[in-house]
Amino acid sequence: MTSAPAQIEHVSDEQFEALVHGSGHRVPIEQSPAWDPYDAIVEGRTFWRRLAYSVDGQPQAVVALTEYTGRGFHYLWAKHGPIWIGDQTAQAELGLRKALRDYIAREAPHIAFARIHAKFPAPDLHELLQSVTYDRTVAIDLTRDLDDIFAAFSKRRRSGIRKALRDEGFVLQDESGLTREAFDELYRIYEETAERDGFGIYQADTYFSMLEGLGQHARVFVARRSDSGTADAPLEPGRAVAWVIVTTYEGAAVSYYAGASAEARGNNAVMLLRWHLMQMLKDEDVTSYDLMGVDSERAPTLKGVGDFKRQFGEESTVDGAWDLPVKRTRYRVLTALLRLKRALRR
Repeated sequence: MTSAPAQIEHVSDEQFEALVHGSGHRVPIEQSPAWDPYDAIVEGRTFWRRLAYSVDGQPQAVVALTEYTGRGFHYLWAKHGPIWIGDQTAQAELGLRKALRDYIAREAPHIAFARIHAKFPAPDLHELLQSVTYDRTVAIDLTRDLDDIFAAFSKRRRSGIRKALRDEGFVLQDESGLTREAFDELYRIYEETAERDGFGIYQADTYFSMLEGLGQHARVFVARRSDSGTADAPLEPGRAVAWVIVTTYEGAAVSYYAGASAEARGNNAVMLLRWHLMQMLKDEDVTSYDLMGVDSERAPTLKGVGDFKRQFGEESTVDGAWDLPVKRTRYRVLTALLRLKRALRR
């Protein structure tokens, strides 16, 4: 039995979005044209193409890819793509990968591998050379009544939020559009968060570039202290203690980055800020709020944040990222070099 003819086609932004919307789906912000300006201002990234995958003339999936430049190699990354229009089966995913690998090899022979998301593990998919993926997340349905959303929080979270609501020393606000100088205050909190929780971070310009590039699609919510504290523990009025960068697109919100001082963790500012922004997003007709990744077998290092996020709702499965070698020999060499580098560090 012969397989149906498959085709990869370069499509415009308008065609890409029309195919997704026509199937009743929405476009993740990372796959949308709104993401392209962000890629354009980050060093080492260049938006490549939007593609449509068809079988027997029927569209099955679309995918947007950005070219990344590593140290001596290039790869394509389809963040949260492909978007499936047809049935997403293991066989359908394999067919897309074969067509995509051939297309990239022909159109961009300098590319070593493509990073794409998939539901089904397969021999041609490899764990990421670098970076951390996730295949479980906590996404909150904001179409429910506020009382129902709040009731789904853990008892500990509900208690902490109620306690924080009685504290008149908090100011919670949307500070989107802040200046680069103002962002330094938030970045210092992020440095404290990273040191305390043991994860690496980029330079401040990387995060501020996201706010610049995404424009109205990137929001910054900040919790500040408005009181002067006590004689034993004075506080500077208006000082930021916690913040969250949230992306919004087509009614979907995603928490991308967040920082919290030790003080914020002790006075429930973190939970209060999350509850505040959920209410704001719901008022703006945003229908879902994704807390972006919890731990699983593939992502054990996310356990700390996973324990925190699960207290806001139930987790669900999402497609994790995988590396798809295009130049197989080159990819094997890159894998060996990276293993050697890690061994030398140890």
